[in-house]
Amino acid sequence: MNQPAYAVARTVASAVAEHLQLHRAALPPADPAQPPLELLPSARQIELLVDAAFWASVRREEGYIPKISLAFLRPVPEVCPLQFQHPMPLDPGTLTHLAAAVERPGIHLGVWPASEGSANTATAPARRVADGELMVWGTTHLIPPFCFVVEVIAPGLLVLKHRPRHESRKFVNVAVLEGDLIKIVDERASLIEDCPALLTSMLGFDTSVLHDDALNVQVQLALSMRRHGRGGILLVVPAGAHTWRESIVRPVRYAVEPVFCELSRLLNRRSQMPDHEWVDAMNREIDALAGLTAVDGATVMTNTYDVHAFGAKIGRRDGGAPVEEIVVTEPVMGATAIRMHPGQLGGTRHLSAAQFVHDQRDAVALVASQDGRFTIFAWSPCDGAVHAHRVETLLL
Repeated sequence: MNQPAYAVARTVASAVAEHLQLHRAALPPADPAQPPLELLPSARQIELLVDAAFWASVRREEGYIPKISLAFLRPVPEVCPLQFQHPMPLDPGTLTHLAAAVERPGIHLGVWPASEGSANTATAPARRVADGELMVWGTTHLIPPFCFVVEVIAPGLLVLKHRPRHESRKFVNVAVLEGDLIKIVDERASLIEDCPALLTSMLGFDTSVLHDDALNVQVQLALSMRRHGRGGILLVVPAGAHTWRESIVRPVRYAVEPVFCELSRLLNRRSQMPDHEWVDAMNREIDALAGLTAVDGATVMTNTYDVHAFGAKIGRRDGGAPVEEIVVTEPVMGATAIRMHPGQLGGTRHLSAAQFVHDQRDAVALVASQDGRFTIFAWSPCDGAVHAHRVETLLL
């Protein structure tokens, strides 16, 4: 390649390779999600994947920005591969040309080392391919557990991730690279005092949480809120409680009566429906609920997924003190907790959400910003303050 090497690729490769090895080693030997050792890329292979993806991301093909996902795996029958007759070299030119065919979500370009003596006749003139050279063999929709993936989100913005196990539909983000900025996800964030269960589910390292359909629904709601790009607030309040109404300005323009219970109904019918039907129905309802958050104001939902209102205005509870300080953290390596006024974190949405949680300490507020930031507000008894967990790195 004529381009200079992307130095960040080498910087991050060893840490990502170690992460994958450690999590594979932590699985019980008989675990069905135990991947073959060969499925885990070496640091050098990770570096090459990241380097090629980065340089492809800053190119253009007929004016379009390439959006691709590279999966490190063999073209085995289990992943229903669409295979090229002649594998292509892993280089920015190849990836840019293929981008239009694989830009839709869920389609991945498969990459695997060439075997000794392979020939690449897809380019002219034909050349011998070095043993172990990474080649693009085709596409797949199916990703096995622990398969390493590099996804191009935007020019210079890459997400390095893997799927934790078959039962989870969510990828686990390992690192986010933006130009020369490196954010390596810190899984130890789930060990901090008062860590919300939703954050633990987003981190994706606790297998007991990954099996919790209700928490996974909250993760999908956060993803859908972020996708619509309009910003919004989702207030999650305890089922059966009414004190949250003290922090909502009356009248509520879009109060829901009777309470909308479709999401909770579907969760209760999980064992009675075929998997694909249940997943499709849940996705429709999740997107519909997330759509309500695009309306100015807050959407109010119980922790059992019953919707009470949307477009609601948050106000300070009578006799309550204004929120003056919050604790802000981000689950990435090297980040430290910072105390600040909520107005320093964001605009009106962040201030309103912080005030709501300050007054309603058994509630959680999810805030999506138009610029893609996403924050979970929860009360921390240990800190004696509202804790703002910035989690956009986990949702890319």
